[in-house]
Amino acid sequence: QLQLVESGGGLVQPGGSLRLSCAASGFSLDHYVIGWFRQAPGKEREGVSCISSGGGSTKHADSVKGRFTISRDNAKNTVYLQMNSLKPEDTAIYYCAAVPNLKNRVFALCFSYKYDYWGQGTQVTVSS
Repeated sequence: QLQLVESGGGLVQPGGSLRLSCAASGFSLDHYVIGWFRQAPGKEREGVSCISSGGGSTKHADSVKGRFTISRDNAKNTVYLQMNSLKPEDTAIYYCAAVPNLKNRVFALCFSYKYDYWGQGTQVTVSS
């Protein structure tokens, strides 16, 4: 069964850090673009970060630039989202998603890709 599983969410105080993991089972992430998305209550889902299949290209939403870092370890079939200097407005359910890396894709548009696989989500709550 092909699936993505997120972990690492939780409750953290403002200014704190969390590292989310996205682990794949049933398939290799080597040739997939991975995106992290989030959805807060009453809001639409938004793109947070994405990373190319080789890890050489990354993209972050303006709201998280300088605070979040996406990385991948293909040997572990896992993608990470390091989140620092967390703010209350970062509170949301975070999802990872995977889509094959095709040559005709423009990486800068990675938040708009139609992702094939989605995880179940992990809750991140930033509150004092």
